Amino acid sequence: MKFGLRLRGGLLATLIMFGAPVLAPVGAAFVSSSALAQTVQSISVEGNRRVEVETIRSYFKAGPGGRLDQGAIDDGLKALIETGLFQDVRINRGAGGQIVVSVVENPVIGRIAFEGNKKIKDEQLTAEVQSKARGTFSRAMVQSDTLRIAEIYRRSGRYDVRVTPEIIEQPNNRVDLIFTVEEGSKTGVKSIEFVGNSAFSSYRLRDVIKTHESNLLSFLASSDIYDPDRVEADRDLIRRFYLKNGFADVQVVAALTEYDPEKKGFNVTFKIEEGSQYRVGAIDFRSSIPNFDPTSMRNYSRINVGSLYNVESVEKSVEEMQIEASRRGYAFAVVRPGGDRNFEAHTVSVVFNIDEGPRTYIERINLRGNTRTRDYVIRREFDVSEGDAYNRALVDRAERRLKNLDYFKSVKITTEPGSSSDRVILLVDMEEKSTGDFSVSGGYSTTDGALAEVSVSERNLLGRGLFAKASVTYGQYARGYSLSFVEPYLLDYRVALGLDFYQRQQLSNSYISYGTKTLGFSPRLGFALREDLSLQLRYSIYQQEITLPSYLANCNNVQTLPDGTPNPAFNPSPAFANSIGMSLASTNGLGCYSDGEASLPVRKELAGGKTLTSALGYTLTYNTLDNNKNPTDGLLVDFRQDFAGVGGDVSYLKSVIDAKYYAPLVSDVVGLVHLQSGMLNKIGSNDLRMLDHFQMGPNLVRGFAPNGIGPRDINPYDTQDALGGTKYWGASVELQMPFWFLPKEVGLKGAVYADAGGLYDYKGPTTWGVTGETTTPFNSGCTASTTNPATPGTCTGLIYDDSKVIRSSVGVGLIWQSPFGPLRFDYALPLSKGKYDRTQEFRFGGGTSF
Repeated sequence: MKFGLRLRGGLLATLIMFGAPVLAPVGAAFVSSSALAQTVQSISVEGNRRVEVETIRSYFKAGPGGRLDQGAIDDGLKALIETGLFQDVRINRGAGGQIVVSVVENPVIGRIAFEGNKKIKDEQLTAEVQSKARGTFSRAMVQSDTLRIAEIYRRSGRYDVRVTPEIIEQPNNRVDLIFTVEEGSKTGVKSIEFVGNSAFSSYRLRDVIKTHESNLLSFLASSDIYDPDRVEADRDLIRRFYLKNGFADVQVVAALTEYDPEKKGFNVTFKIEEGSQYRVGAIDFRSSIPNFDPTSMRNYSRINVGSLYNVESVEKSVEEMQIEASRRGYAFAVVRPGGDRNFEAHTVSVVFNIDEGPRTYIERINLRGNTRTRDYVIRREFDVSEGDAYNRALVDRAERRLKNLDYFKSVKITTEPGSSSDRVILLVDMEEKSTGDFSVSGGYSTTDGALAEVSVSERNLLGRGLFAKASVTYGQYARGYSLSFVEPYLLDYRVALGLDFYQRQQLSNSYISYGTKTLGFSPRLGFALREDLSLQLRYSIYQQEITLPSYLANCNNVQTLPDGTPNPAFNPSPAFANSIGMSLASTNGLGCYSDGEASLPVRKELAGGKTLTSALGYTLTYNTLDNNKNPTDGLLVDFRQDFAGVGGDVSYLKSVIDAKYYAPLVSDVVGLVHLQSGMLNKIGSNDLRMLDHFQMGPNLVRGFAPNGIGPRDINPYDTQDALGGTKYWGASVELQMPFWFLPKEVGLKGAVYADAGGLYDYKGPTTWGVTGETTTPFNSGCTASTTNPATPGTCTGLIYDDSKVIRSSVGVGLIWQSPFGPLRFDYALPLSKGKYDRTQEFRFGGGTSF
């Protein structure tokens, strides 16, 4: 659409030709000599309706003596045009040579409307355009707004957008402005190619960048939409990836984009010059600061001789050294790394130079753009404040912390000069983003069956940096709700306080004969000891009870009830047996055992009623993973201990360690070694409950059913429940590899693995109340009772298998990082197992949010 100001420059020549008495039309510099004697107050104004006469006169600045010269008139004319208030501005000469300024005011915008926009709301477009309702209409501004709207659509991937402005005139010099939008379809990225890469495959590099190729499931995401800013950011991500892996000379020369009209999408090509890969040849520390020992910084170096040269590790080393020097009183110390390349040996000798920097102080910290987040939430991420010495390392750390909060779309900290040469002002520019989340999740697993969850969360509650979440779960075998709250800065210290309240119900299923109900509360404290090391302290108090169908609990070995009266279920009368559905006239002579019974520890838990557990615990976590969601390199170690017995009904010490090590191998194959172990120790006189034991299955060795490993009740007349163990260990080796024949964006990977482990040493209840009743380990000559109640020494005592056989398996898996959430399919074959273990060769699990 064409736009133009109604400023007719061609009229000047015509008027001059015929001798018209005109000083100058718009843009002209011609003024008759008689006009030069005019003053500002003598200027006459015509055509103004809203703009005051004095306002128009104020744009003409008189020279010495209060007179207007030619330059003042030209400047005033230009200034009036630049205000955007007028369609037309003319300067004429009236009677007696008086200067007459004739204006045609721009109309006032009555309303602004958008038509045809479905993907972007009116509110968002209204906030972006410069034209405003009840503001002055400007054709130049409308043209700019048209381009701005089109750019917004292009940022969302709609490059076929068409925006047409329409101006509808209204009475009283008013207009309505209508933007008609033809949105068009999304323009995706059809292919991503890499040129010049030899050290890393194109498949691996596609993992590094944020832009993805379009595929059948692209409608569920937006990463395949072409965004030039994102492509440019991908160049830096590729460069940083190479620098982290020893390629100190890498250059991402260009990111070429080309629109393919046949595919109706963009082809993106990254041109890379890798250079050589370097290792660290030597590390040295030098200082020009008096009395400062540079070698004392060696403990803060993140690089080692012989390791790959890693720019990120060098940067972290510089940051930690500079912060440590500041702690020692050298507030203006600056650490500058230097590198000397040995091109033949492919090594880099790194030198950390510690010098006295300029004595600069922070005058102010100005926050801009935090429309919702409170100032103190942002300022507490800084380790420096106004008046402190300026330390770039601490400022960079604050910027990284602010980004990690995930409250803002962007965060940038810059400096500007202060009131004097030794003062700087920190400018913190932010753009807020939505921090609330409402999700409906669904999933299915072979353990828990179908499962649905509805949750509402807010990670920046009331702009105070608080986290809150409420969720409700309802599934085939699992149900419950939970409430969580986190204060990340307890009493203004960098200590996170968390509060969790939950209720869970696990129903009986094909793997366990009993259900459990748990109601609990857990406060916790979290500390970041280092960037890769964290500590969590917690207290847990929860009430737990077992539920059973009546037919699985109608044989009770307790002769008397707690009040001392005889227990009718011990030697039931026909009337009592009939009232609870117990058959005394069974064909096998076992009475209540004829329809099966839950295992002795389960029935004992049931008879004990609700149990209260009060425990103190901690978790120490070491994490160097390169990516928490899809790791390819690094180590993750969790060590947990819980001490129960701080009040409550049970006491024990439970210790667990879990370690995972990832390493990239060849051709995008990632190796994983997983080691785990746990131990449960009895403390005090209270016996260990069966429910406190470790229960293991495919979480230890794949190919086995849930609760399918370890000690088990083997009484043929019981439900043969898993009893659990007090000790376990597990080891797993896995190779994860992509399907090279599929596009990277599909998110499919294959896995092959071998698992081994064991669970043993049951120490829970084994007898229950019958005089002379004994525990009967497997193969000790126990004979089944034929009377009701059973006679002492028969199989009414717990008969269980606690063999220490090593369980092992091999298998294959399919891992899908799908738009519906992470999904995993496993098929494993047990190689060795216990006689009474239960296997499950196929296993599936996954879920989604929508």
